[in-house]
Amino acid sequence: MSVAEASAPHDEDWRYDGGSPSHTEDQDGGNLRQSEAANYVQARQRRRIAQLEQQLETLEAGRAAKEKQINYYMAQGRALRRVVTLFDNIENLVAENDRRSDDEQRDQDTTLEQDQLQVGYVVLTQTLPWFHKKGCELEYDDYLHMMKMLRQGADGARGDDTSKLKTLVSEWVNRDFKPDPPVDPEDKHSRGFTNNVCGMLLCPAELDWNDPAVRAGIRDRSEGYVVTDLSFPTFLYDKYSANPNDLEEGLFKGKILLQGYKAVFTSPSSVRDVEGDGDGADVIRNNRRAKKSSSGVKVKKHVRFAISSITSWRSIDGDFDYVQFWQTIVDFFERPPGREAHRRVNRLLEWWTRKVFGRNHRDELSDMARANMSVNALARQRARRDDAAFDSP
Repeated sequence: MSVAEASAPHDEDWRYDGGSPSHTEDQDGGNLRQSEAANYVQARQRRRIAQLEQQLETLEAGRAAKEKQINYYMAQGRALRRVVTLFDNIENLVAENDRRSDDEQRDQDTTLEQDQLQVGYVVLTQTLPWFHKKGCELEYDDYLHMMKMLRQGADGARGDDTSKLKTLVSEWVNRDFKPDPPVDPEDKHSRGFTNNVCGMLLCPAELDWNDPAVRAGIRDRSEGYVVTDLSFPTFLYDKYSANPNDLEEGLFKGKILLQGYKAVFTSPSSVRDVEGDGDGADVIRNNRRAKKSSSGVKVKKHVRFAISSITSWRSIDGDFDYVQFWQTIVDFFERPPGREAHRRVNRLLEWWTRKVFGRNHRDELSDMARANMSVNALARQRARRDDAAFDSP
């Protein structure tokens, strides 16, 4: 073996000692680059995960906000059928107001129906003060969505309320009239003119239900006995009896009508307090009952529908048009023919306020009575003590 051969490294030695110095440096550098690459990938994945989590939170927040907005619109819409308009679509109210805002249409003569729609729009903006501003700010698609939710809330409330009132009215009729058999709270087929008590409540005020010929004529829909929206039903009258010579006497003072109103606007339990004119204690008692009530019953004032035999809501019941009848009632209060009629309407509204919320005796207090009450008496005592302290040496 030559010196050169002896001094040359063998392959085995390279394998055991890790190779040449240059090979070792390349491997360490490669491992370092792999480690850095792995760290970079992990960091990028963490950033991506954080980004996705943030996007998910944003989506969930947006979805929650949208659901909250939908719930708000639908909740606000539930008031429309009670306060604004019982039948008109909200779109028609807006369309009439827009039409009147047009300079070319402003001075033109308007019909009674158009005037009614305009009044409805005014009441709408008073009931929902945000509506006009919101409608002007929203994009068209968002505006349509808002209107849809308001409409769904209004229609949903009417459906819920009419179904609840079906049970409540049967309870009131059974308790006050004790019919035999009782009115079935679940079956409407046994109501209407086939039932003697319900028939009496639905009978036109100008007819006498106690007359067998009248009962037979109404049930047979004979000439002269067809029941339409041109007749006030007897249930609208005080003691369910009308004076043919003065059909305004006792009108809109029927007990069952008052019960329906109180069930809508105060609480179902408050319908027990409809006798007498009431006093301030009625308001406190009704509020307490409303808070204690957990049934969540909300009813609509379709009292006639609840007494009738039709099983699902519709605006026409045989020959009776609910829309026209509702408009007749609105006109009675909003379009009295003269000054005296207007005074009678105001007295009737005062009667309703007293019956629903109780009598207020505050304004009847004398000056002497007010002066002796503890708030005013304390004020005088404090003033005297302050004057005495100021005058003392």
